[in-house]
Amino acid sequence: MAHGDITHIDIPVSDLDAAQVFYSKLFGWQIAAPPGFEDYPMWQAPNKISGGGLAPRSDDFTQPRSYVEVDSIEDTLAIAVEAGAGVLQGKQEITPTSWWATIVDPDGNVISLYEGVTEVPEA
Repeated sequence: MAHGDITHIDIPVSDLDAAQVFYSKLFGWQIAAPPGFEDYPMWQAPNKISGGGLAPRSDDFTQPRSYVEVDSIEDTLAIAVEAGAGVLQGKQEITPTSWWATIVDPDGNVISLYEGVTEVPEA
């Protein structure tokens, strides 16, 4: 994906099993937790393009969150802060080849950044 593309959307849920049943039935999403990501079942829309994850709900994660592909999280965080955003979470490793961070824009919208390639083993 290119810099600026939305890579995926995470939906916070309190019950992973119930959420999988709900979203599969409601939208026809294929949902599976790949090896190594058992607590993060990933969904894929019927178009085979849109997708994301069902992630555990927490005090700081109560609304769906979009992830945007960036060439460099460090550079993007610097630009975001200069433009008036705040950093909610600095760069964190997902896998040895992928990272994420989260910002809050000047209007209070929470957006996550994604850099790299996440190799997910076949289930």
